[in-house]
Amino acid sequence: MTCAENKRTWSRILQSEGATSVLVVLLGFFCATVLVLCVGRNPLGIYKALLQVVTGFNVNSGRWNIRYVGEWLTYSVPFVLCGLSMAFAGRAGLFNIGGEGQYIVGMTAAQLVALLFPPVPGLHIVVAIGAALLAGAIWGGVVGFLKARFEVSEVVATIMLNYSALYLSRIITTAIPGTNTFRTPNYPETANLAVGFLTKLTNNSMLNAGFFLMIIAVAVYWFMLEKTNMGFGLRATGFNKDAARASGIPVVASIVIAMAVSGAYAGLGGGVVALGSFRYGRVIAGMDNYGFTGIAVALVGNNTAIGTLLAGLLFGMLQAAQPLMQSNQIPREITFIIQGLVVVFISLKAGVQLFLAWNEKRLARKRASDAQGGAR
Repeated sequence: MTCAENKRTWSRILQSEGATSVLVVLLGFFCATVLVLCVGRNPLGIYKALLQVVTGFNVNSGRWNIRYVGEWLTYSVPFVLCGLSMAFAGRAGLFNIGGEGQYIVGMTAAQLVALLFPPVPGLHIVVAIGAALLAGAIWGGVVGFLKARFEVSEVVATIMLNYSALYLSRIITTAIPGTNTFRTPNYPETANLAVGFLTKLTNNSMLNAGFFLMIIAVAVYWFMLEKTNMGFGLRATGFNKDAARASGIPVVASIVIAMAVSGAYAGLGGGVVALGSFRYGRVIAGMDNYGFTGIAVALVGNNTAIGTLLAGLLFGMLQAAQPLMQSNQIPREITFIIQGLVVVFISLKAGVQLFLAWNEKRLARKRASDAQGGAR
């Protein structure tokens, strides 16, 4: 293979979405490694912590504890669900910055049902999760309606509704009898997402049924967008609204549905955190930031089902590794730096791809010119 052919091969690889995401993640870790070296620490501590998270094996002590794997998967669930929220809207040409607000209303609805609904085994948890889905769908659907009917910017509307959700959640939660300034009474056992065999399998980690809900959510996302007429309409709307409308696709309905489903994913994330990671309802003082991080997850995952799943697992891994970083003499803040660098690099993706496309055209013109010179 000639040098020119090698260049063309690498150009095609780098222009692919998946390869670009892998590249920016590797660049993020590379820059973090250099930064740690610059402050006089051993960057191997980063990778020891990450290895312990994904395998449970502690390189320093030689011991293995699967609990770390369970905690990694637990952290990853809301990242994946909020990433799917952003991704679903993105496939329809919308930018949903309101994942955090939809997450909060889902969490609040789940807490209310958990505390106030009759503790019927089986039914109780189903109704609580259903309430989280419905609350998130309504919160997102309102924005979709405003966008479709009145051309209200979904960016502005979702940003404002994030704060509305936060303060409304505080007002509603503090009205529950027995609630103090930061927590409610404990949930009944019927509103708990814990699964006995998962707890035993992962050595008493917090891994719960939310993990299975996440897998189902990813499968539904893929099937809905790739295998249904509704999904085709949503994707067509995202590519070109005018062309979709001219083709008979109901653009207004597509926008409302896209934002409602997007909100349902984030609401599910809130419900899973509320009922899986806590045994009581929280009076939140600030945002958990799962919804905002979900934007980065969707960008890294290229708004695809599998890509978003893998990106969510990556961000969950970084979150779970924070305390282990400190035990390896690495500041825990390095994980935020890696996340930030990944987002910066992924945002430069369009520029890189434009450069590669330009370079490919330049090489094509050069080959054509050389061929004409040879013909003479």
